[in-house]
Amino acid sequence: MNSWFVYMIRCTDGSLYTGSTNNIIHRWYKHKEGKGAKYLQAHPPKAVVFVEGHPDRSQACRREYEIKQYPKQKKESLIKETAF
Repeated sequence: MNSWFVYMIRCTDGSLYTGSTNNIIHRWYKHKEGKGAKYLQAHPPKAVVFVEGHPDRSQACRREYEIKQYPKQKKESLIKETAF
């Protein structure tokens, strides 16, 4: 069972933010309130466009780091491949 998640949020300016959490809904509302990630304070979130489950925090953090290294085009491809 997945207890941690890696997610991407598309911002109103079209940029993508990548993060990890154990409660995606709670984290989304915190981002919408302008709390948490400083990046999202300057680039308001529009929608969650990618969610990937992981069994523990360690694996989720490794995957988050991996995705953050991707160029935007590769992130967009990942979003399309796993559209929900």
